[in-house]
Amino acid sequence: MLTARKRNRKRPRRMTLPTDLLLERCHALPPTRTAIVHPVSTSALEAAADAARRDLIVPVLVGPAARIAEAARRAGVDIAEWELVDTEHSHAAATKAVALAAARTVEAIMKGSLHTDELLGAVLEKEAGLRTERRLSHAYVMSIATYPKPFVITDAAVNIAPDLSAKADIVRNAVDLWHALFGDGPPKVAVLAAVETINPRMVATLDAAALCKMADRGQITGCLIDGPLAFDNAVSKAAAREKGIVSQVAGDADILLVPEIEAGNMLAKQLSFLGNAEAAGIVLGARVPIILTSRADNERARLLSCAIAVLLAEARRLGRIK
Repeated sequence: MLTARKRNRKRPRRMTLPTDLLLERCHALPPTRTAIVHPVSTSALEAAADAARRDLIVPVLVGPAARIAEAARRAGVDIAEWELVDTEHSHAAATKAVALAAARTVEAIMKGSLHTDELLGAVLEKEAGLRTERRLSHAYVMSIATYPKPFVITDAAVNIAPDLSAKADIVRNAVDLWHALFGDGPPKVAVLAAVETINPRMVATLDAAALCKMADRGQITGCLIDGPLAFDNAVSKAAAREKGIVSQVAGDADILLVPEIEAGNMLAKQLSFLGNAEAAGIVLGARVPIILTSRADNERARLLSCAIAVLLAEARRLGRIK
């Protein structure tokens, strides 16, 4: 039988991850007023309660009051101190949350128990006041033990088959995110494809070349960008050397731009479920950050997503990003 001391020796301390620094930085910031849209499930209210308990957000519940109260009772979450904006249904909740954000009553939006398309559809309404000149895009901020620093995968959740113009906006959004989270140094953007050479029959390689030239001409700024790069060349300096690739980005990427949603979604989920990577997601390109939580997310993933929204809101207040 193991003694208590021996049992303790069997439990290694959790390694401090780069993402821990994001949560630590939020300690010095005020919580961000966040509209929780249609939180009529226990998981949605638990996510809001977890973030509020850590002083990341001040929840503003937007949805049918009776259903929210019942979900809170089932979840054992006390919502008495939270503002509640009563709406008839999920569509009305999305519209109202967007209006609150446009009026700057809240600085972030969190998805509750409604479809992502329904929420983003309300954000994209021309008269709603949250659209910018940028296309909306999703970014996963990830950390994994086999890579020496955090990195971003984009877009794995919103844009299905982005064209060159959309990819340029996806890069711009991700670069703004990087500056808000990790500082002023230019992030290294790897434009991913199946190969690292230009192939006229592979659109991803042509788009990669065009994005690099757009950066050369000042159409994309604030980053170093290279592509096409296969995934191994983007994250492994040894693989890049083997292929004879001379690049400031290859083997040291901060941002991985995927060619389309299937590639991005599979890559992010493979890293999470087989590689034990941490992942926190956020939607960019609107006037406020949009937190997309999933029932499959654990508490830490939800907290990290909220922390990202807090840091983005702070960067916007300070004028560091648009």
